[in-house]
Amino acid sequence: MTDIAATAAPSTETATLPARLAKGFVNRLVIIIPYLWLLFFFLIPFIIVFKISLSQTAISMPPYTPVLDFSDGISGFLAGFRELNFDNYTWLIQDALYFNAYVTSLIIAAISTMLTLIVGYPIAYGMARAPATIRPTLLMLVILPFWTSFLIRVYAWIGILKPEGLLNQLLMSLHIISQPLVILNTYTAIFIGIVYSYLPFMVLPLYSSLEKMDYSLVEAAEDLGCPPIGAFWKITFPLSLPGVVAGCLLVFIPAVGEFVIPDLLGGSQTLMIGKTLWNEFFSNRDWPVSSAVAVILLLVLTIPIMFFQQAQAKAQEQGR
Repeated sequence: MTDIAATAAPSTETATLPARLAKGFVNRLVIIIPYLWLLFFFLIPFIIVFKISLSQTAISMPPYTPVLDFSDGISGFLAGFRELNFDNYTWLIQDALYFNAYVTSLIIAAISTMLTLIVGYPIAYGMARAPATIRPTLLMLVILPFWTSFLIRVYAWIGILKPEGLLNQLLMSLHIISQPLVILNTYTAIFIGIVYSYLPFMVLPLYSSLEKMDYSLVEAAEDLGCPPIGAFWKITFPLSLPGVVAGCLLVFIPAVGEFVIPDLLGGSQTLMIGKTLWNEFFSNRDWPVSSAVAVILLLVLTIPIMFFQQAQAKAQEQGR
């Protein structure tokens, strides 16, 4: 019996070894897949854009001189590496157009994010406090605009905001104004377009945070004499801060590089970095400079987010 047990034990260990290896592979695969996704769809394209930003403009196809080319062997690669320069980045610093475009884009994105938060928070709060039976319907109504083309929705605002559009006709018929308002081709139209287009990105994270909140804390605060507004600022809003931060990032990041809304609603005089990139790529065909603009824009958006995540992780560790 002892011999049988001794011979059976290795077979059991041998049988469990492939299972443990398979389980470990599956656990690692869950982590590997997102990293592969980031590698192929973020890191490699970023390296290609950065490589183009170090080249010089040329009348050819593509319209730049290749750099760091392995076709000439290691010696040719090293020679090209020694000839690399950052003239395109120096040009961006010297030309005030690009600096103004960056600053204007950041300001417009920040104001639009704040307006979206002001509009989206009451909507998310109302959805979270609504009866559970109608919450799916309200959630569907928030997502419903995504069922139509983004470009068509932006074009629809042209018909609403133009001088002879629906908004001016309504206000004049109600005798609120005597002459049409000039809204189209202004920054006001850009703010309206961004808030409308990115409102679901603000509402959904806020709704997710507010729905999971324990509202008995608010009731307890009101029972202890705290007014409703005070209970909101002391309990509800602090508990919803993760949703506020997530929604603001989801709105602010794409709003900085927005092109369609400023081009269609803001007019030709609107100076934003998305339109500048478009003009450099397709009008001026200056791919190296436009690639440098894109690299700096990515760094401007990525570095603060990394510092914010590190600070948030440290705060969570201190809270534990």
